[in-house]
Amino acid sequence: MATPVPIQENLMLEPSKPRVLLAASGSVAAIKFESICRIFSEWAEVRAVATKSALHFVDRSSLPSDVILYTDDDEWSSWKKIGDEVLHIELRKWADIMVIAPLSANTLGKIAGGLCDNLLTCIVRAWDYKKPLFVAPAMNTFMWSNPFTGRHIEIINQLGISLVPPITKRLACGDYGNGAMPEPSQIHTTVRLACKAQTFGTGSPCVMPSSSNPA
Repeated sequence: MATPVPIQENLMLEPSKPRVLLAASGSVAAIKFESICRIFSEWAEVRAVATKSALHFVDRSSLPSDVILYTDDDEWSSWKKIGDEVLHIELRKWADIMVIAPLSANTLGKIAGGLCDNLLTCIVRAWDYKKPLFVAPAMNTFMWSNPFTGRHIEIINQLGISLVPPITKRLACGDYGNGAMPEPSQIHTTVRLACKAQTFGTGSPCVMPSSSNPA
């Protein structure tokens, strides 16, 4: 995993590939974040964001060497005075696409309510909704079926956020039901197909790869 260095140096380079910002919030499904980063890195310039809770499940050392992981600690570490770069704004400008996987019930509620108390939610609050933003919720079945969740999903849908729906399986807590994050390959394919014909600010179209691995 790459180590964060000055924002300007990393974010304002002109890559030849679409720029994808991957984010993980505090769900056990964040143990699959490394796999998500690797799949997207096969065709895109990737930067990653993890909330404090997500770091309980994300092994930083396992991330691809060229993927820089930003955390809440990085938000103001480079800011010294008025006029200095603000990380959540720079990441918002840099990214062509954002994917939050997993999206916890707590972070879903924050986004739906417009709250922005960490790096991830500040990026979403500042997001340009003309650019794609995908979320893959992951939570216990009882949390997924809670009436608040339905209201929150409706709100983010109105914002233009695209849902990658959870699936039914045996959950980490032992319960069986809906609420599990889809496999990384399914999330990846959903994003690629949705963005297939779109050309981003980099001038690079999001085209499907010709390799034998569809994921």
